[in-house]
Amino acid sequence: QLLQEDADMANSAHDFGKNIIPNAVKHMKVLAYPFTDSNTGNTAYWRDVGTIDSYFEANMDLLSVTPQLNLYDQTWPIWTYQEQLPPAKFVFDDENRRGMAVDSLVSGGCIISGSSVKRSLLSNNVRIHSYSTIRDAVILPNVEIGRNCRLKKVIIDRDCKIPPGTVIGYDHARDAKQFYVSPNGIVLVSSEMLGKSLSNVA
Repeated sequence: QLLQEDADMANSAHDFGKNIIPNAVKHMKVLAYPFTDSNTGNTAYWRDVGTIDSYFEANMDLLSVTPQLNLYDQTWPIWTYQEQLPPAKFVFDDENRRGMAVDSLVSGGCIISGSSVKRSLLSNNVRIHSYSTIRDAVILPNVEIGRNCRLKKVIIDRDCKIPPGTVIGYDHARDAKQFYVSPNGIVLVSSEMLGKSLSNVA
């Protein structure tokens, strides 16, 4: 009922944390549940990912050595559809052209070809061409990143093709002319935004 009412409200952000739950507390009987691990007493993992910044932070949480939400915890598996893809591949080992990823999660079907990836999450079928540098990035499926790109603090939407020489995340004033820049400086890139005149190509 509240969801339907909220959907019809033009002035609502349609956000659970900002609109729906506060409205429920104000007008209905609401029960709370202590969100703790019954075995340890520790607060369980919870993130509201309703904004670009919180979505980015939730993804970055997964990169810590022992994340609170541990994808490798065999006692608490996360069941999801896993596309059958070849393993991730890292190619070239020259001094200035080394395919590598550090402190990152790299999904099946990815090819990192002579580029450096740090503190990033790569979804399936991401292709990064040579001489590129990727830092603090969340890259969704089927993205292709051209040669000589520099990307930092970005979320790249699925199916994007980043042209060679693109620089994003180093100049927010410049980024904001073409992309969405969040309050915390995360740059969101979509295919539609890339379709505008490319002012970020070096």
